[in-house]
Amino acid sequence: MTRHLYTAKEPFPFEAGGSLDHLQIVYHCSDRPYAGPSDPRKVIWVCHALTANSDPEDWWPEMAGPGKLFDTEKFFVVCCNMIGSSYGSSGPATTDPATGKPYFFDFPATTVRDLVRSQNLVREDLGIPKIDLLIGASIGGFQAVEWLLMYPDVVRNAVLLATLARITPWLTAFEESQRMALEADQTFRACQDLTGGREGLKCARSIALLSYRNGDGYNRKQQEPDDDTLFAGRSASYQRYQGQKLADRFDAYSYWYLSNTLDSHNAGRGRGGLKAALGRVRCRPTVIAIDSDLIFPPGDMQEMARAIPGARYHEITSHYGHDGFLLETDQLTALLKPIINEL
Repeated sequence: MTRHLYTAKEPFPFEAGGSLDHLQIVYHCSDRPYAGPSDPRKVIWVCHALTANSDPEDWWPEMAGPGKLFDTEKFFVVCCNMIGSSYGSSGPATTDPATGKPYFFDFPATTVRDLVRSQNLVREDLGIPKIDLLIGASIGGFQAVEWLLMYPDVVRNAVLLATLARITPWLTAFEESQRMALEADQTFRACQDLTGGREGLKCARSIALLSYRNGDGYNRKQQEPDDDTLFAGRSASYQRYQGQKLADRFDAYSYWYLSNTLDSHNAGRGRGGLKAALGRVRCRPTVIAIDSDLIFPPGDMQEMARAIPGARYHEITSHYGHDGFLLETDQLTALLKPIINEL
């Protein structure tokens, strides 16, 4: 897939207030350019998760690429990097032209609906009249839900994977705990440079992993290799490794902004409530839950599916909780292949 940079032609207003004169969105798409409405290829639009980038071949290599389920040669595959991310789209880490420094906390507060409106600008710029299959997991699923409600005439088929139509207090508690970790790092609010909050980010990532996985997965993978170990340390080492790994590729300010974006998610806001909003979804989405997901449990996803007319519900099994959407690719392929074949 090829990386592109879209720059909005007009000022972009944010739902919570504020605007940017030159909003930029990084996106990846199939190498062969889209030829407009006459292009015979079906369009697959992928909405990425929290700290992923806009290249599904990078973070979903078993699913996206030439010859894969999301065949980038057979289909026109698109994925946009979210506003607020550290992978090139406008966000707190990008340079404020008024100061020549990163925006830091002067960047506008961003909602899920802002993410979708920005992506729709990319769709229009590419000349795509319809999205034949929209798929999103986690916060990508939040975006997919909003696509169905904001642009109902655009999306023909959708997959809502490990997600919900409104953030739960349980998930917000995890997000606030991570923000507290960032703010406990005294360099975070100092806003000297983009290394600020680095140690807090490592801790925030450790907290996040506890929500993404579960006890079963940890107990299977992080057991001590020596039965006579005096102090258990393998799991501790894993947490520190994962914290370091994220800090090496992401900045704390982008993470903080995206965490707050999660908390904006409520598909029923201004639409008469959640049940009324979901009842207006026009396509028949496929809803896929993971049996061990701690933050989007099957019961909650079943309730969402029941509220959407004609929605089809499936469940995959995994020892690894929410991260199962990245790991259980064989099960996902089995569920998604019939949908792909019907496009």
